[in-house]
Amino acid sequence: MDRHKRYIIFSAPSGSGKTTLVKEMMNKGLPLEFSISATSRSPRINEEHAKDYYFLSLEEFDRKVEQNEFVEWEEVYKGTKYGTLQSELDRIFAEGKIPVFDVDVVGGLNLKKILGENALAIFVQVSNLDVLKERLINRATDSAESISKRLQKAEYEMSFAPQFDVRIINDELEKAVETTYQTITEFINAK
Repeated sequence: MDRHKRYIIFSAPSGSGKTTLVKEMMNKGLPLEFSISATSRSPRINEEHAKDYYFLSLEEFDRKVEQNEFVEWEEVYKGTKYGTLQSELDRIFAEGKIPVFDVDVVGGLNLKKILGENALAIFVQVSNLDVLKERLINRATDSAESISKRLQKAEYEMSFAPQFDVRIINDELEKAVETTYQTITEFINAK
């Protein structure tokens, strides 16, 4: 593992605002590049291949697993896999940037284990599940059944927060953005 390469990992229960925070960090001019995950799920409305995710069939995904093309991968929901392709990290480093991962909690912990001290693992959460439920409903991308599943999973995922390097409470976006920016800047500048 190259000691000079840095990685930023964002994990959170669905609806906690991690993707918003990642975008805010990029808007603030940090030398970050979004690491696009591969997934076996179908695209949602407005999602594009090679922009939001690398959408692969389950067969393609499994073939890449067999060929050791993933840094990490996991089956998040039955039949739905997500992972990080080595070729994606190579692309980002070739641009002179730092990969940022926007991944689920288990994926974040897996990446932290693999990348070790070179990675800053940030757990984003809201102060309670009621805030999360309201956000998921307002997002209007999931069915009531899906929201219920996500809330159950969120409660479980929040138990992993202590295993991350930093915990960001995202109840007030401006405050969360400032704290996140300072944390990442310190990490990038550390020798």
